[in-house]
Amino acid sequence: MAGLNGGGTSVIVRLEIHKEQVTFGKIATAIGDAGGDIVAVDVTRASKTTTTRDITVQVSDPDHTEVIVKVLKSIPGVKLINVSDQTFLMHLGGKIEVTPKIPIKNRDDLSRVYTPGVARVCMAIHEDSSKAHSLTIKRNTVAVVSDGTAVLGLGNIGPEAAMPVMEGKAMLFKQMAGVDAFPICLDTQDTEEIIRTVKAIAPAFGGINLEDISSPRCFEIEERLINELDIPVFHDDQHGTAVVILAGLLNAVKVVGKQLESCKVVITGIGAAGIACTKMLLAAGVTNVIGVDRHGAIVRGESYTNSMWDWYANNTNPFELKGTLSDVIADADIFIGLSGPGVLKVEDVKKMATDPIVFAMANPTPEITPEEAEPYVRVMATGRSDYPNQINNVLCFPGIFRGVLDCRASRITQEMKLAAAKAIAAVVNEDELSEYYIIPSVFNHAVVEKVREAVMEAAFESGVARRRSQRETQESHHE
Repeated sequence: MAGLNGGGTSVIVRLEIHKEQVTFGKIATAIGDAGGDIVAVDVTRASKTTTTRDITVQVSDPDHTEVIVKVLKSIPGVKLINVSDQTFLMHLGGKIEVTPKIPIKNRDDLSRVYTPGVARVCMAIHEDSSKAHSLTIKRNTVAVVSDGTAVLGLGNIGPEAAMPVMEGKAMLFKQMAGVDAFPICLDTQDTEEIIRTVKAIAPAFGGINLEDISSPRCFEIEERLINELDIPVFHDDQHGTAVVILAGLLNAVKVVGKQLESCKVVITGIGAAGIACTKMLLAAGVTNVIGVDRHGAIVRGESYTNSMWDWYANNTNPFELKGTLSDVIADADIFIGLSGPGVLKVEDVKKMATDPIVFAMANPTPEITPEEAEPYVRVMATGRSDYPNQINNVLCFPGIFRGVLDCRASRITQEMKLAAAKAIAAVVNEDELSEYYIIPSVFNHAVVEKVREAVMEAAFESGVARRRSQRETQESHHE
């Protein structure tokens, strides 16, 4: 999924201020001189000699907070009582909860939702397991599963530390698409045990969203689960990233007046996202894709320990270019970075074709900063929210899962992912399209419904939908 956000945060500092020794104006000036932006001030207590105030300050990062705290401590007449990080405050007690849809007000209600009435429902499902979709939460519930081995840009930090991310994803599922999602963080990194565990819990869920599982294990885990379960399995780090990148490229090439199919595309970082992105581009008709990792361009004829790289070598780089990124990027129309900070140099961008397109996705520091690239790049996108054209998986997974749950798809096909990408791109109309607006905002409410409709239609065409659309049902009633 999209990684660490570099957009800053806010803190609340509680100060006891001795009126005779210092004015609030002096404190405000000190905070401003330290680079802090005061956004709110609340007086929590006041006496003849002191006031206690909560000051909300916008800061760039935790180090910046320390600078401001040090400045405040140095001011005579100011006592620092507490510093509260707004981000941490939002996580206190977790960010999600389970609430009943129906209140239990009396004994009759209790007998219907639980024993003895619930036994009839249990037996109905026992006799026909497909009824679980209509009589339980299964039809609208997704498991967000992680083992904590590749969390954001933090790496292998374990299942407990992965929970805040998975909770956040569950919030997005609900707010964006009305999908109930629950974080499942597994205390194992064994491939077989993960597969076994997910299969064991699958009866309660209508879909599985795999998240932040390290490569190359993620490929086998996803593939096995797709083949062994009858509900959709989607590794968002791979396919969500690929779908949104393709959506951005579909509009970026319109801006520069090129055909995506004829573009030369260079990708750095051939892990889970890089391979999925390449497969999406190939499915979209692009023929000249060159993947570059730290060892250089991946090319057929070489021997690789990663089996996915063997596939990559045999399906990309048609002209068998060899060497470093700087060697193979000459005349490239598109650069896609899924690697690390500073990988792409200005000298490399200058070698690219006219009107180059650069998607520098490394977070929080891109492969090249927009400031460095701007004089030489026609269209620039990053994974960050504080620059134009943010490529964010939130544009993809809520709508995709809303669609597959509504049509009860058994799996998510490549055609469905292509349809999702085209739907996201289509939200930006021709009048709005520009170098600085090639992808809709994650808060654009049209995205989920457009993706849902496109995914459902593609699911029916792919033969994986098991439930008729509402439109078809209505038409059949009129026949």
